[in-house]
Amino acid sequence: MLDCLHIENIAVIERADIQFGNGFHVLTGETGAGKSIIIDAINAVLGERVTRTMVRTGADTAHVTALFSELSVWSEEKLESLGFSPDEDGNLLIARTISAEGKSSCSVNGRPATAAILREIGAVLVDLHGQHENQALLSPEQHMVYLDRFGDLEEDVTQYRECYRRWRQVCRELTATDMDESEKARRLDMLRYQLDEIEAAHVTVGETEELTARRDLYRNAEKVTDLLAKCRACLYGGERADGALSLTEQALAALQGVARHIDSAEQTVSTLQEGLYLIQEAAEELRSMTDLLDFDPRELDDVENRLDTLRRLFAKYGADEQAVLDYGERCRTQLQEIEFSDERLAALQQQEQNYRREAEAAARALTQKRLQAGERFAHAVQEQLAFLNMAGVTITLDRQEVPLSATGADKVEFLMSANVGEAPRPLARIASGGELSRVMLAIKSVLADADAIDTLIFDEIDTGISGRAAQKVGIKLQETAHSTTAGRRRQVLCVTHLAQIAARGDHHYLIEKSVSGERTYTQVTRLDSEQRKHEIARIIGGEVTPATLQAAEEMLT
Repeated sequence: MLDCLHIENIAVIERADIQFGNGFHVLTGETGAGKSIIIDAINAVLGERVTRTMVRTGADTAHVTALFSELSVWSEEKLESLGFSPDEDGNLLIARTISAEGKSSCSVNGRPATAAILREIGAVLVDLHGQHENQALLSPEQHMVYLDRFGDLEEDVTQYRECYRRWRQVCRELTATDMDESEKARRLDMLRYQLDEIEAAHVTVGETEELTARRDLYRNAEKVTDLLAKCRACLYGGERADGALSLTEQALAALQGVARHIDSAEQTVSTLQEGLYLIQEAAEELRSMTDLLDFDPRELDDVENRLDTLRRLFAKYGADEQAVLDYGERCRTQLQEIEFSDERLAALQQQEQNYRREAEAAARALTQKRLQAGERFAHAVQEQLAFLNMAGVTITLDRQEVPLSATGADKVEFLMSANVGEAPRPLARIASGGELSRVMLAIKSVLADADAIDTLIFDEIDTGISGRAAQKVGIKLQETAHSTTAGRRRQVLCVTHLAQIAARGDHHYLIEKSVSGERTYTQVTRLDSEQRKHEIARIIGGEVTPATLQAAEEMLT
């Protein structure tokens, strides 16, 4: 659960440290005081999109840090799969820094991470319900998500999707293989022409580099010949002077005479002898180099023509010799596939039938489980709605069969009848804003029992409700916060404008805005019992009076 939230330079909040515990937490304050900024900060540290407008005016960077403790096994498995782990005390520290330029950096327990990783981790730590999710409730696609989540059908959906993926892959191969005779003939002619051209060229890997070097040598043959002649003259000498070979031999003979009288000269004799061998070896190599320049001028034309041939092949089939050879292999493979396409087509058709039957069987099994889960889900949501002052509402699952897709063969939508005797209709047609808030709370309450997420956050779940309904919503939020999953405590945070909900909180935080030195500041204060009474009195009547204080005290007790 979320233990501590540190906010620095986010919008009008210069600095805030909020300590949380288990149970029901309520956040209240005047409109515009900055309650939504708290939610924005939590969203930011959970990896959601951020912008530079979040950074407080005049600040270079903004920081949000969240400390989580008592992680569930599910959370630890997710962390491990992403290459992270809790610290030695079992805690997890997530941090995000946002620059005034709009860039951000993230870390998990001090290790760098990406925003995408934060989103994956956040999905198993916090279930955050914002006002926009009420509109998402109107989308039938979201109903499928709720249903599969409630029925714990993730594994069944994964198995079906694998069957569906195999079937669709064979369908694509079947489409590529099934061509008419004229198209087949055109394709065969093209492939044979390309393959013949590549095979006739007898391409070998590395020959372009070798040919380019030979061409450069032939083009500079006269200059190289002159340089080799000078080198030979230095080594072999001429009529007027001895060369390096002769002089080295003379020096070696003289030094051998010295060695007969000075023992230490033997090492120098060996060194000079080795040098003579190297000079002789170089002289032999010079003869080989000279032989390279003994070529027919037509050879240069042959090299140029070969390079032109290779360049044309590279332009058509690949960037180098290996790419051209690989293209030829692909042509050969495609030729074989087309030449034996009838046999291949028959095999694919049989495979398609088998995979389609597997996918249909998996879809039917998934449908059956969804229908069973749908009945239980609708009944559970109705029970929650009855408690939330919507006793006459009935929820039914409408399922229509559709062609196989990545989600199965089902199109599901939860329909609602707001009054006894009325036919169920889509939520978008009959649900008011207040009813949508309560339907979403009912769904969240039902899903919470099937979830391993310990922290639930509701941003203004009270939209469109008042009176008795608001009181029931407060009770339900409190009950959800006090419930446990597999013996684990739960934590609920709620931004609210209603006294009926605020009075139910175990912990109450006041968000206040003030102006000092021409700058706006927002403070977050944890209220004691007396401060809570005054804040609830303010919510009730706008002004704190003896009457509103008495009403607030009654609500709290």
